[in-house]
Amino acid sequence: MLDNYKKILVGLDGSVESTKAFDKAVATALRNDAELVIANVIDLRAFQSISAYDTVVADDTHKGAENLIRDFADDARAAGVKNIKTRVEFGSPKVMLGQTLPKEENVDLIVLGATGLSYIERIFIGSVADYIIKNAPCDVLVVRQ
Repeated sequence: MLDNYKKILVGLDGSVESTKAFDKAVATALRNDAELVIANVIDLRAFQSISAYDTVVADDTHKGAENLIRDFADDARAAGVKNIKTRVEFGSPKVMLGQTLPKEENVDLIVLGATGLSYIERIFIGSVADYIIKNAPCDVLVVRQ
């Protein structure tokens, strides 16, 4: 990578693939002395079966996501990343990670894991990574290993 990245967004969902992406994002942030934005997007589709969008479930989910992101931020800080921001949002992971957050945060690199959805889900709703690659306003690094 020849570019000097200033602000890196990494999307985390707790999967093995997102953890690998996090490790790569931390290494890239350290190499570039860049700010690291660690994000978790809570997919609103997860609440479709809950009547009237139960705020207790939503609050618990949000708190769990904040704890997850805080742990990753602590790990990044321990690795030497100096400037870290965390974001926990509700919405479409595709749109939030591929367009909204990169524009709001003015990032120049998005790092994410290669997989996450099952084959059937990818057929019907498409891959988050595929969407981000096609629609992101900046460079995208998809981590496989």
